[in-house]
Amino acid sequence: MADAERRTIYEKSCCGRRAFSLPALDVAEVPLEELVPAGLRRAAPARLPEVSEVDLLRHFTELSTLNFGVETGSYPLGSCTMKYNPKVNEVACRLEGFAGLHPYQPEALAQGALELMYELELWLAEIAGLARTTLQPAAGAHGELTGLLIMRAYHEAQGRAPKCILIPDTAHGTNPASVVIAGYEPVAVPSDARGGVDLEALEALLDSDIAGLMLTNPNTLGLFDENITEIARLVHEAGGLLYYDGANSNAVLGISRPGDMGFDIVHFNPHKTFSTPHGGGGPGAGPIVVRDILEPFLPVPLVEKAENGRFFFEYDRPRSIGKMRTFAGNFGVLVRAYTYIRGLGPDGLRRVSEMAVLNANYMLEGIRDLFEVPFERRCMHEFVVSASPLKEHGVRALDVAKRMLDYGLHPPTTYFPQIVDEALMFEPTETESRDDLDTMIAALRAIVGEAETQPGMLREAPMTMPVRRLDEAEAARHPVLRQRYPEDEGDGA
Repeated sequence: MADAERRTIYEKSCCGRRAFSLPALDVAEVPLEELVPAGLRRAAPARLPEVSEVDLLRHFTELSTLNFGVETGSYPLGSCTMKYNPKVNEVACRLEGFAGLHPYQPEALAQGALELMYELELWLAEIAGLARTTLQPAAGAHGELTGLLIMRAYHEAQGRAPKCILIPDTAHGTNPASVVIAGYEPVAVPSDARGGVDLEALEALLDSDIAGLMLTNPNTLGLFDENITEIARLVHEAGGLLYYDGANSNAVLGISRPGDMGFDIVHFNPHKTFSTPHGGGGPGAGPIVVRDILEPFLPVPLVEKAENGRFFFEYDRPRSIGKMRTFAGNFGVLVRAYTYIRGLGPDGLRRVSEMAVLNANYMLEGIRDLFEVPFERRCMHEFVVSASPLKEHGVRALDVAKRMLDYGLHPPTTYFPQIVDEALMFEPTETESRDDLDTMIAALRAIVGEAETQPGMLREAPMTMPVRRLDEAEAARHPVLRQRYPEDEGDGA
């Protein structure tokens, strides 16, 4: 529906209409001035739309059709793993024994929840190839901060005070932000011609000021670092630790373990890897798994199991970095992760990664001739191509992404990682069928054809969405943070 044809809920408003009815007041009416101080009372009634129940229902139903999600169509948003999540996991997290728990419920009345957390900790430690897990962090970036604070506590216990954390130039944007919040200075490490960490550059940077290296493997180019064990050796010999950003874990489940690669700290994103629909800011979780030498520094409390089989929270950990948040993380996300892992088992988890890698390579081969491929290697679960060849027609990566909307497809990640000009990062995930991949490939082939014959149209895309292309820079600099009313249009409000 075009902009001009869509009437807002305010334009549908008609004085006197109501979408509700309330029973008559059965208590003595108290004057408003006795209930609310004058300074907190409105000078005029709130400007709310007056609509019927059916108008209200149609309004919100129409809004719901404007949402795009993995249940609507393919969602190849690179580095985000927007895959379909089985509905049984949603059912499990809504069971009354889980959803109805109060955060202050006594341990004796929450044994099932504690058992679930205890087993999930063990499973994540096994998947990571490390010793111990905390489920406390609330998201991936929060997990990064937790891991870095553990790293700091470890170095302080060793009598060291390093100042810097090394980060590859392909790193996720949260990595340097977490480093700064943790009190360290981020130092970039360039990539080599194969898309991995440049070993010579890494060696030149390693000195007593380096606390550790944050690394995603496979990285955001979708490439597995072939030198990971050598990287680990170099960092460890310099006295540093290796931190594994688990955002791309969907590529290695059951195939390789970060601990076996040499990593000391791992965070997982259950909302990416282990089944929680995400986007729009949440929900999420960011469990941290550490090597045995770092276990004393984990946040409190940890779930322990007594000899009599009772589960309890352990707070007596004198070397702990303390609490990272109130209570025990986003528990519903943890229930979904538990259900997902238990439902699939070891063989199923491996199959997830095998299919994710297969799908990404299949799609890459289908569009290889359309774009520039910056690194001629087999990709893992995602891949990056460059739309720079289309610049001769005046078309950029953003135009390709916007035009995909007209084909009913969610765009990939654009302009990231920044070391690739006009980057398009695709992650089809394991849950897309070959038919779905062929649909995306056909759409991209059509769009590149349009770039050659109708470049002006691509620069105006999308053509069929409820709103046309937005001025993203203007929206970021001057966001509209309050409701606008029809009568306000044109007044500069």
